[in-house]
Amino acid sequence: MDLIDDSPGPDGPSNAHDYTVSEISGAVKRVIEGEFGRVRVRGEVGRVSRPSSGHMYFDLKDANAVISAVSWKGQVARMQIRPEEGMEVIATGKLTTFPGQSRYQLIVETVEPAGAGALMAMLEARRKQLAAEGLFDPARKRPLPYLPEVIGVVTSPSGAVIRDILHRLRDRFPRRVLIWPVAVQGQACASEVSAAIRGFNALTPGGPIPRPDLLIVARGGGSLEDLWGFNEEAVVRAAAESQIPLISAVGHETDTTLIDYASDRRAPTPTAAAEIAVPVRAELLARLNEMEARSKRALLHRLDVRRQRLSDLSRGLGRPQALIAPKRQRFDLTADRLLPALDRLVVKKRAAFATLAAQVSPRLLQSYLRHEGQKLAGLSERFAQAQKARLVQAHERLERLERLRQTLGYTETLRRGYAVVRGPGDTVLTTARAAGQAGAFEVEFADGRLSVSTGAAPVVPVSAPVKPPKPAPKPRAKKKDTPPEQGSLF
Repeated sequence: MDLIDDSPGPDGPSNAHDYTVSEISGAVKRVIEGEFGRVRVRGEVGRVSRPSSGHMYFDLKDANAVISAVSWKGQVARMQIRPEEGMEVIATGKLTTFPGQSRYQLIVETVEPAGAGALMAMLEARRKQLAAEGLFDPARKRPLPYLPEVIGVVTSPSGAVIRDILHRLRDRFPRRVLIWPVAVQGQACASEVSAAIRGFNALTPGGPIPRPDLLIVARGGGSLEDLWGFNEEAVVRAAAESQIPLISAVGHETDTTLIDYASDRRAPTPTAAAEIAVPVRAELLARLNEMEARSKRALLHRLDVRRQRLSDLSRGLGRPQALIAPKRQRFDLTADRLLPALDRLVVKKRAAFATLAAQVSPRLLQSYLRHEGQKLAGLSERFAQAQKARLVQAHERLERLERLRQTLGYTETLRRGYAVVRGPGDTVLTTARAAGQAGAFEVEFADGRLSVSTGAAPVVPVSAPVKPPKPAPKPRAKKKDTPPEQGSLF
């Protein structure tokens, strides 16, 4: 479409065609799309906006110009790297116009960093930001269990990584393995990996699905763009928040991602992660056998030393028979002299007793016995008096307790003019409301009980008067027993 300048001359108005706004906009759109079908534009990302519709709007700029860019929801989902403000990128798409605002814009299909330097700069800025929050602090890292019962693996179920991990675990020490399948690259990688880490941590210990004792996040090698999902902030935060110890095994030994800083242990390869997770079973058995052998040798050596020491001490003590032989001989000699000595002692004591018996007169012996009898009679009299006094004290104490019982009993209160109201089942009613609800009740006075009905006038006694309990009889005092007169032995 050719646009010809038919401006009015000095002789009058021009006869050029009048275009509508839509015609002009359509013509401009066709020209721009015809000249620039599919283009690659390099520039710095400016303002970035992503409304709830899922589309992404951003600016591409350089030192002299700015161009608006838009990526539709489906295109955003396929992006491996999303543009962020300040990034230098190369955007690939189609140049078109937006008639509603009279502007041209770039419909972006893919975005890639403008060289590894730009991507690394963004990665370093993100690393510093997360490190400042303390997510990479060594004090946060937890020790790995020596021999985990269950190991959770977050990786792709179809790659060679999971086969290498399972093979290595089977060779070293077979353990139970739970696999959480995820995408290990692309747009869905970050969200699925972070969801898998949080999902393993959310399992209940002792539940139907066992909670792992150790997690391994693994992926094979690849380019920086392929591993970019493990540099996303969501993955790093999920790894730092994990209560289960976590080993990161992303890429090869030279590859470093941000999840390596947040994990409790970094493995250079997925196979190395399996080696870190469990010890070698054969080595453990060999070590146990060696420790058992060393323990036995140490025990036998200790017994030999003790046995030798005991033998040395026994030689120093001498023979037991040689030690007791002199004592036995001395005992035999003493036993032979004991019986004659005992006979002589009996004869000597009998002679001494006979001498003393001849010196004692019957009158003196009778006087001694009479004196001892008087002492015994005095003791008997004192015993009888003490027993009588004790009985009197016990009787007085019993009377005091009986008077206290009668004073505190409710029958004494009834004698002073009070009454007790009893309902069904002989329960005590203490309020007018309870008596009204009972309908019929009994009133107990000091001399008997009366049956009362809330709707009946006559009152009839229903029981005999209550007699106070008789006081306990006083115990009779026992007669004084006089001891019999002590007789004479002669």
